[in-house]
Amino acid sequence: MIHTFNYSLKKLIFVTLPLCGFWFMGNATYIHAKAVLAQFLLETAWSETLNGQKEVKPWPWADTWPVARLTAPDLGISRIVLAGASGSSLAFGPGHFFGSAYPGETGNVIISGHRDTHFSFLRRLTPGDKLQLQSINNIIAYRVKEIVIFDKTKVERIPVSEDNKLLLVTCYPFDAIQSGGPLRYVVFAEPEHTTTLS
Repeated sequence: MIHTFNYSLKKLIFVTLPLCGFWFMGNATYIHAKAVLAQFLLETAWSETLNGQKEVKPWPWADTWPVARLTAPDLGISRIVLAGASGSSLAFGPGHFFGSAYPGETGNVIISGHRDTHFSFLRRLTPGDKLQLQSINNIIAYRVKEIVIFDKTKVERIPVSEDNKLLLVTCYPFDAIQSGGPLRYVVFAEPEHTTTLS
């Protein structure tokens, strides 16, 4: 009886472990494939936006749409910026903070992103680095002025209507085990010149 139980337990383990492995590999492949497809759909929606369409949703059930392209040329980084900085938007890319100046318009533009995905590159930025923000009307070249770590309760007090700065915000520290802690890493960049798109 014990021998039969041990045999059944071993058989169950030998069947279950590979199935679990396949499930985890399939899940990882699915997440990666979803991320690649999402980027393709975001690029397509951004192209349609540049061609004059308004609030182009990257997929039918999306509650966001592309509003800008953020690049860090020296790092080879390019990110589509989405409308709104809610959790559902931030899962697919950095999000424009509603209430701050709209990309390409006068005022401070605030963009938020996750520290471990789309904004992980912020840790590599240093004062003097170049950034660009392309809207449907223009491309504004910025230079990183300073990087500050704020308590998250003070981030909301950053002025949003003066100086025409670009502020990039993410959680801090970058290697924290748990996300959403009390600190925010804020990159301040000042505009250098604007190229108007025809």
